[in-house]
Amino acid sequence: MSGRAQLMWDEAVTGYDFGPGHPMDPVRLALTMRLVEAFGLDGKLRVTAAKAAGDSTLRLVHRSDYVSAVRRVSADPAAADGSFGLGTEDDPAFAGMHEASALIAGQSVGAADAVWRGEVLHAVNFAGGLHHAMPGAASGFCVYNDAALAIARLLELGAERVAYVDVDVHHGDGVQAAFWDDPRVLTISLHEHPRTLFPQTGWPEETGGEHAEGRAVNVALPPGTTDDGWLRAFHAVVPELIGAFGPQVLVTQHGADTHIEDPLAHLAVSLDAQRAVQQACHDLAHEHTEGRWVALGGGGYAIADVVPRSWTHLVAIAAGEPVDPAAETPEEWRHEVYARTRQLAPSRMTDGRHPHWRDFEDGGYDPADRLDQAVLATRRAVFPAHGLLP
Repeated sequence: MSGRAQLMWDEAVTGYDFGPGHPMDPVRLALTMRLVEAFGLDGKLRVTAAKAAGDSTLRLVHRSDYVSAVRRVSADPAAADGSFGLGTEDDPAFAGMHEASALIAGQSVGAADAVWRGEVLHAVNFAGGLHHAMPGAASGFCVYNDAALAIARLLELGAERVAYVDVDVHHGDGVQAAFWDDPRVLTISLHEHPRTLFPQTGWPEETGGEHAEGRAVNVALPPGTTDDGWLRAFHAVVPELIGAFGPQVLVTQHGADTHIEDPLAHLAVSLDAQRAVQQACHDLAHEHTEGRWVALGGGGYAIADVVPRSWTHLVAIAAGEPVDPAAETPEEWRHEVYARTRQLAPSRMTDGRHPHWRDFEDGGYDPADRLDQAVLATRRAVFPAHGLLP
């Protein structure tokens, strides 16, 4: 390996902007990068930008008529009429939509290229993780599915087994759909239960197509799940399946919207638990994929309090220079937050929690506990397909 880690960044990704009042405010990306810089992490890994994904790359996942529709709407937002999911409340049209979306996709594809070719061990694109976009439609604030495109590029380059782990509060439905019947890809999504949250998919019974049984894994978490339950569910499902599948590359999506302060969902996870899962994904990559790890952002709508801190921890872990949770946020960054948002920035890189969890294998499970019921439903649905005991 010629380097340990790479951060994909082009300031132009902040052009992915659905307009005033939309939850997907691009300031969250700018504030994350400014916090990365304030901690000096940009000097601890290679910061680079890839070209926007071209049509041939986009067509690895997306239909050509959809890409053409995005281009048309991008040139004339007034022409958007809801077709292909464009011009809706979730995905309003904006000038330059194609260019900004393709640029974000290009960063994730570039990250996958760098990791597979051995240029770096780890690559991060926190602007990515737009996991709801479907082959022929925009959905859930997502126009092009950069996560699925990164996986498709890995397969194109010769990867035989890719594992995708998605810990966004919303189900990773677009990635699951893209590889539903592909046995080369294992998709694991931990998300709030579909009864209570968009996109109303991600039931444990969704386990993959006829030729890929057990390759789709869904843990539907009850609303109100806190750190201990979230971590218990992750460790009860993810490590065993990754070990049984034997991937060559790990792609992970780290939506920060599991946080208790997120305005669009109903879990109660802390920044400290998010950091613990980021570290666990890093460790899984070193244990199972010789360190090959592509880490993406995702949702997250507490744009000053949560998202920048969470993804700065992700970058720091990838760089091999983890930030002490007790560290103060740099003063110049706090001034930047106030100048851009008129919000007071958090003063430390922690929520003051010390996450821990009960091991599912140690001491069994409580059949009356909704979290344990969710975990057991997933294990029963997919573990046997991998030769594992539920």
